[in-house]
Amino acid sequence: MFDKILIANRGEIACRVIKTARKIGISTVAIYSDADKQALHVQMADEAVHIGPAPANQSYIVIDKVMEAVRSSGAQAVHPGYGFLSENAKFAEALAAAGVAFIGPPKGAIEAMGDKITSKKIAQEAGVSTVPGYMGLIEDADEAVKISGEIGYPVMLKASAGGGGKGMRIAWNDEEAREGFQSSKNEAANSFGDDRIFIEKFVTQPRHIEIQVLCDTHGNGIYLGERECSIQRRNQKVVEEAPSPFLDAATRKAMGEQAVSLAQAVGYASAGTVEFIVDGDKNFYFLEMNTRLQVEHPVTELITGVDLVEQMIRVAKGEALSITQDDVTLTGWAIENRLYAEDPYRGFLPSIGRLTRYRPPQEIAAGPLLVNDKWQGDAPEGEAAVRNDTGVYEGGEISMYYDPMIAKLCTWAPTRDAAIEAMRVALDSFEVEGIGHNLPFLSAVMDHPKFTSGDMTTAFIGEEYPDGFEGVTLPEDELQRIAAACAAMHRVAEIRRARVSGRMDNHERKVGSDWNLRLQGHDYDAVIAADLEGATVTINGSDLRVTSDWTPGDQLAQLQVGGRPLVLKVGKISGGFRIRTRGADIKVHVRTPRQAELARRMPEKLPPDTSKMLLCPMPGLVVKMTVAVGDEVQDGQALCTIEAMKMENILRAERKGTVAKINAGEGDSLAVDDVIMEFE
Repeated sequence: MFDKILIANRGEIACRVIKTARKIGISTVAIYSDADKQALHVQMADEAVHIGPAPANQSYIVIDKVMEAVRSSGAQAVHPGYGFLSENAKFAEALAAAGVAFIGPPKGAIEAMGDKITSKKIAQEAGVSTVPGYMGLIEDADEAVKISGEIGYPVMLKASAGGGGKGMRIAWNDEEAREGFQSSKNEAANSFGDDRIFIEKFVTQPRHIEIQVLCDTHGNGIYLGERECSIQRRNQKVVEEAPSPFLDAATRKAMGEQAVSLAQAVGYASAGTVEFIVDGDKNFYFLEMNTRLQVEHPVTELITGVDLVEQMIRVAKGEALSITQDDVTLTGWAIENRLYAEDPYRGFLPSIGRLTRYRPPQEIAAGPLLVNDKWQGDAPEGEAAVRNDTGVYEGGEISMYYDPMIAKLCTWAPTRDAAIEAMRVALDSFEVEGIGHNLPFLSAVMDHPKFTSGDMTTAFIGEEYPDGFEGVTLPEDELQRIAAACAAMHRVAEIRRARVSGRMDNHERKVGSDWNLRLQGHDYDAVIAADLEGATVTINGSDLRVTSDWTPGDQLAQLQVGGRPLVLKVGKISGGFRIRTRGADIKVHVRTPRQAELARRMPEKLPPDTSKMLLCPMPGLVVKMTVAVGDEVQDGQALCTIEAMKMENILRAERKGTVAKINAGEGDSLAVDDVIMEFE
């Protein structure tokens, strides 16, 4: 076995590889840019090598710099993670020339399948059903428009060397094809150093289902079930699960066997993923093959018990697979939610800053425990597992230079319903402050009827949230439970204040029992009867028993309300609480009946009028300004392009108007809510 490996990556995947290496007794070397000097993967590794400035194209994807780190550290092998150089054949070639093992597939397989244009041609030649499209090189936007019209809209413009949703655009007409071509080329060049674009038919109402394959250098190949990845935003996966709630055993077997055959046809050896789109009749079409470890690999590990990173290392060392297809069993259900540094209330645009609070839920190894690639049978039956793969820590910085994903929260349980419920509790227990993040949106998805029924497609987010995410309005029974919890917490806080002030004699003071609670437009009159073990709160004639060990100042409250668990993130506001749970962000005002009566007579404070301004929705760089002062713009017209976290974001006019003033220019760095331009 190797003595030392270098991880040519950063963030959570670098931390993930380090954990497995440590488990099997291999020392690790991290690499880091200026922005990552204090990063978690640097702290976890046995040693670390600095490789350059913050931008990835000056550090993490510069082959010469990574090779120098390999030489100086004496690493015998390199794990590339995903993204960056993970599917770069020149990098694999450089390692081979230096006598260093690449913990990934052979160079030939990367070239054949890592390039999306070439992989589609090979798949077609092998008789694999593929989506109609144009696989040749496209010279300019005019040719892209012409080809798109011949294929028939809608079309997908995709970076040949792309991945992770970078360099991908859907076009429904000529104008979008023209815009999308240039943005895709720019993103591809910045992220992968390769700006080639191809175009294929965009299949409406598809499900995105992928097969995990594992092959060795001895001719053995197996598949480890499938992953459903249909919950996507901007072609980037957000929620994944294994197995798929849609496939049957026969379709799974057919897809798996086809995936292994395709991998073996190109001499594949390592972990890889063959992606398919599947229609409503379970017809499946080859989409692409990712010649690397996937972001969502943990859900496969949780249902199969196979440590994919360890298998990759062993294959790279020349070992034969220790498991056969007959050994692969799918146990229970696993779900992964990707925590992104993106603000769902601002159209999921990137957010950067310091993590002033970062408290993931406690990880729980239950159900089938993963130890040395074997399921352990002594776990408590019916319990759920919680796993959080992360690359950040409280007090750390979220940088604008890299992908906005900061953690992958996974749950496992014996059934899909139980895994979803475990995920709901885990999301509610996840504390993140200091940046915008998508936890509220993930919670909303976990409660959405289309998701819970398994009836979703890749169009889910666009169809269910066409105007963006604006929070969640909770049902009446849940609001009553929150009101009861807040009434009980308010009583505890009142007693605490009295004790601190010294106004409570013998720890007794009559704290009021009648309160009014206002939340999400509802008023609840509550009467509290407390005892040594908790409180009974009467709301609208119903008694709700509330118990908890919450104390004032705790930012997480784990309660039992009405016989059911309730997890709340708790913040203090004047006269009440800020409560976040199940995707809802609620201000709860707790008042005496008289205070509530007076509050109803107060005028409502209106927000400032910004309707005639274009505000920057996220920190970023102005890369293109498409209008000038005096221009008349139409609804939906492109105004400027902002680049942040390797993605280009086109800002458009919300209504017809005339540009009166422009406050920023190309090359300017902007902060959130900076005024880019004003309209008459």
